[in-house]
Amino acid sequence: LHIYNWDEWAQKTIPVPMHVGHEFVGNIVELGESVKHFSIGDRVSGEGHITCGHCRNCRAGEKHLCRNTKGIGVNIPGAFAEYLVMPAENIIKLPDDVSDEVASMLDPYGNAVHTTLQFDLVGEDVLITGAGPIGLMAIKIAKKVGARHVVITDVNPYRLELARKMGATLAVNSAERDLQSVMSELNMTEGFDVGLEMSGNERAFQDMIAAMNHGGRIAMLGIPPKPFAIEWNQVIFKSLTIAGIYGRRMFETWYKGIALLQSGLDVSSVITAQYHYTDFEKAFSDMLSGRAGKVILNWE
Repeated sequence: LHIYNWDEWAQKTIPVPMHVGHEFVGNIVELGESVKHFSIGDRVSGEGHITCGHCRNCRAGEKHLCRNTKGIGVNIPGAFAEYLVMPAENIIKLPDDVSDEVASMLDPYGNAVHTTLQFDLVGEDVLITGAGPIGLMAIKIAKKVGARHVVITDVNPYRLELARKMGATLAVNSAERDLQSVMSELNMTEGFDVGLEMSGNERAFQDMIAAMNHGGRIAMLGIPPKPFAIEWNQVIFKSLTIAGIYGRRMFETWYKGIALLQSGLDVSSVITAQYHYTDFEKAFSDMLSGRAGKVILNWE
């Protein structure tokens, strides 16, 4: 949606013309002559960040921190097409017990996994800001790995109802209720231990900082549409840790995410509509309406 809305980030980042799209599942139809371990017909998804392989982080095995990353559908042609070409090392062969529908969103699901597992959540109280698809999937992941309370905030009633169905302890309309009253209801006396910022919204992030316990940890995935100031005094005096999250750990996030699915984690309820790709305008309209979770385009 950042690209579709052509916001400030997209204008600075996307060269045009460009085939966008970085979330996909499909079958291999052709292999390079040196490719091993894959076969024609394999059902696959793939890591959309193409790394350089020669910078310090790549050579240290931290490819998700590559300073020269090229993104499928962002810097190089993407998946809104009948065919996609990408390096074999980025391909993930899918097990049979992961459906096509869930496999098609392993990229944003991986973002949710990376963000949610950034900090230990066992027995912790977690605040998620932003009930978009990634925030919704983060609810399920946080509960699966042992969080105590998982509270999510948004201003969209439809998505807050989805959050309740995903198992949130409380789904809070932040335009109508403050987090102090939420903490009182849950008998929380010291604030949230972990924050997962998924919205990119200034007010949501400010509210999160104010609601964090001393020593709290924040994983920040949401992309703000424009720069904004934050209350640094609270960050300092609360000794908060803020970790920026981009993409997925290569390829640990993929292994952990698929293992979670195979162990019973079900995120399929985040999918609220499917369209043929020729109806893409209707699909994007659905998303922009605010009355949608994850929307899938089918290319068959």
